[in-house]
Amino acid sequence: MDAEIERLRRRERELEDRVMRLEAERGDGLRRPNEGQRTSAASADLLFTAAEKTRMPQIITDPHQTDNPIVFANRAFQNLCGYEAAELLGRNCRFLQGPGTDPTDIAKVRDAITARRDVVVEILNYHRNGTPFRNELYVSPVFDPSGELRYFFASQLDVTRFRTTEGVLAESEARYRALFDAVDSGFCIVEMRFDASGQAVDYRFVEVNPAFALQTGLRGAAGRWVSELVPGLERFWFDTYGEVARTGRPVRFESNAVAMGRWFDVHALRVGEPEQHRVAILFNDITDRRRLENHLEATAQERADERDMVWQASRDLFVVCGFDGIFRKANTAWTEMLGWKTSEVVGRRFDALLHPDDLPEADAAFLRVSGGMPLTDIDVRVRVKDGGYRWISWNAIPRHDHFYAAGRDVTERRALEEQLRQSQKLEAVGQLTGGVAHDFNNLLTVIKSSSDLLKRPDLAEERRQRYVGAISDTVDRAAKLTGQLLAFARRQSLRPETFAADRAVASLADMVRTLAGARIHVHVDLPDAKTKDLHINADPSQFDTALVNLVVNARDAMDGEGDLRIGLRRASRIPAVRAHPAQAGDFIAVSISDTGSGIAPGTMDRIFEPFFTTKVVGQGTGLGLSQVFGFAKQSGGEILVASEVGKGTTFTLYLPRVAAVEAASPVSEPEPLAEGHGTCVLVVEDNLDVGAFAEQALRELGYSTVWATDATKALAEIERIPYRFEVVFSDVVMPGMNGVELAGEIRRRRPDIPVVLASGYSDVLAAEGTHGFDLLRKPYSVADLSRVLSRAVHNARARRG
Repeated sequence: MDAEIERLRRRERELEDRVMRLEAERGDGLRRPNEGQRTSAASADLLFTAAEKTRMPQIITDPHQTDNPIVFANRAFQNLCGYEAAELLGRNCRFLQGPGTDPTDIAKVRDAITARRDVVVEILNYHRNGTPFRNELYVSPVFDPSGELRYFFASQLDVTRFRTTEGVLAESEARYRALFDAVDSGFCIVEMRFDASGQAVDYRFVEVNPAFALQTGLRGAAGRWVSELVPGLERFWFDTYGEVARTGRPVRFESNAVAMGRWFDVHALRVGEPEQHRVAILFNDITDRRRLENHLEATAQERADERDMVWQASRDLFVVCGFDGIFRKANTAWTEMLGWKTSEVVGRRFDALLHPDDLPEADAAFLRVSGGMPLTDIDVRVRVKDGGYRWISWNAIPRHDHFYAAGRDVTERRALEEQLRQSQKLEAVGQLTGGVAHDFNNLLTVIKSSSDLLKRPDLAEERRQRYVGAISDTVDRAAKLTGQLLAFARRQSLRPETFAADRAVASLADMVRTLAGARIHVHVDLPDAKTKDLHINADPSQFDTALVNLVVNARDAMDGEGDLRIGLRRASRIPAVRAHPAQAGDFIAVSISDTGSGIAPGTMDRIFEPFFTTKVVGQGTGLGLSQVFGFAKQSGGEILVASEVGKGTTFTLYLPRVAAVEAASPVSEPEPLAEGHGTCVLVVEDNLDVGAFAEQALRELGYSTVWATDATKALAEIERIPYRFEVVFSDVVMPGMNGVELAGEIRRRRPDIPVVLASGYSDVLAAEGTHGFDLLRKPYSVADLSRVLSRAVHNARARRG
């Protein structure tokens, strides 16, 4: 290391001599005092000339001028600091200092100038470009023969390189020595010996670290030749290290030293001057690792053979598929099961052989597995080469840029499951039919009895009003029963809107307390009132009905006494339930908890069935929970229940959370149309009894009517006499073109004619909604009919201006 430092210093002196020669070639660059400036009498020229000619950076300052400015700066000083003479002369040299300059060093210089004495100090100065340098400054006063101070003479020496080089070398040496002694790997520096032909024949260990002996088993190696320590060492080692010494190209390799009985991981590179033929070697004994690797390789080969046997012998479909969707490998089971050769499978997209109806589910599954999620039991239909499809249940595991998938033929299982479902459906339909028949027979009994009594002659007015009221109330009950059935079947036409779930729950709180009774303590747990992100998009009335049904169910379970808790929170997932996997997303969860008797395990699976109830006759229809179930499903949510016998039950309704929207302005009801107003209505109704009733009711309300029994006739009437009709009143469910399609066609042809739809049930409305048309739900009253038609006519006239 000392030799390396000496070499660097020698190189520095050579560079300084070269700089001096270049400066001489550029001219003397002498800066003499201007006329009128004070100099040191007769010796001034000699002083300035000597300062200019030296290769040391020199400046001269004049203490007799204000602020002791620089009056001379030689070329070497200009080169040192980067300033031209014009930028230096007339300025105090303190401008060369900066934020990193030590105030103590500045004070030393200032004190020496004040005391007119010599000073030597190493100070931090800054070049013109802002970079710092360490300046060894020699300041000395210059006196004339009479002893009067004439100038200050300052000599400079840039010692940055020395400080940096020496510090780096010392620090590097310390780090090297600490690493050399502490590293667990073996390390040595060897000196190669070559014969006359240039072939490496031996090498001597110049230096070895403490770990050398542990890694090689060789002790006392320093200073000795390897031929002495390891007789018979393979030629490979001499050739390899000799090549590194000659070319300077480092090598990294693993090799077996047979003569030593060890495997080594080696990294070798040339160090020092090329003439020294020295190579530094860092190595580790990997004998145990290689033995283990050999064992693992043998084991892996055995496992690979077993895997290939399973791959080929399995009757399940095996594939390797890239995240680009292309099959990379397939087993022979494709041929046995589906008739496809492996060459016909490899290179195709994963969805090329799937049933079109299963593509959405398959695409969703592919996105999950390509996103790093494993898949289990994804059932899709795969095409057989000779025609038809078979159900295949897939499991997949992702790895790197591909995934492994195994598919099992479950066609027979699916057929049996379908048979079971059909059997269960028939049983459910039978139960549902019996329940509907029972409840509607009760309702029809009231209607029939009341209508028979109304036929009696000389019936008192009070009794007539009572029987008419009974019929009207019974119709309302029948409509409610029908609505609950449609809710369970998810066939009701909802009127969704965005509203704050927390405010809806809060507004129901008082009614809930009334429903629960005085002996039930109701607790409502709502988030902070400042929360603005608890909005859902659902039918508000159905939401309220669902909560009321859950509260009534909880009240009855507690037999009128206990604690009822209503909670609302945000949720990031819906737990797995009823064979459905967990669903991630953003949801609002409303929980109704009671301290009642709980639900027996054998009953839990049936609580959402229509007409199923554990209550005594007359205390419930068994449709409350089925309505909640249908509403949740149709609104994109879920209903979960947790119960423990004797401790209580918790129902949790999950609905998707949506962003808040600005509240719409309330719609004012128009004034009722006057009797005899003559507004012309096109009635479209395929049922003769309903159509006749609608015509009669409208005429009694002062409308003029035209009745068409299907959509085709209705469009013909509109085209026959343009601008005749002010509103169209159409049923939804009709043969051929349904009411929603008719309304859309009228909107396209005659956007000025409003359309009002009427329906008690429609799968079209349940799936697609009303497309913006007004809807009157059956059964409807005459007042409801008049109100909706009046509003439609009023709004149409307002739009026309």
